[in-house]
Amino acid sequence: MADYRINDPAVVREIEAEFAGYNRALGANDVAALNGYFFDSPVTVRYGNGEHLYGAAEIKAFRASVVATGVAPQRERTVITTYGQDFATVATLTRLPRPGKIGRTMQTWVRFPQGWRIVAAHVSTIDEPGKP
Repeated sequence: MADYRINDPAVVREIEAEFAGYNRALGANDVAALNGYFFDSPVTVRYGNGEHLYGAAEIKAFRASVVATGVAPQRERTVITTYGQDFATVATLTRLPRPGKIGRTMQTWVRFPQGWRIVAAHVSTIDEPGKP
């Protein structure tokens, strides 16, 4: 029977390290590194505030067009959940430089022979609850 242990501490640490690297690359707008975090496949999906990206080629084209902020995201309430040894989700809030707004990120990670990769992501911005 397969091991479906939820939140094996060793696997959680692996995803914490991957997510930290992803955040550093995002802050530096390291396009090559960011592309490397996504599964290079036509079935990989990333939804953003204004884009619906289907496949690694569309994600790479989007990344190439993004202007660097030079600042890593300020994450809050990050929840990492792992299922067995090869599947994980990351949910996090992002403090934005725009008052009254908060970002939300959901990522699905899968371990492949080449390592952990994001297979699906959703990024959105909403009015911060309790803020005008």
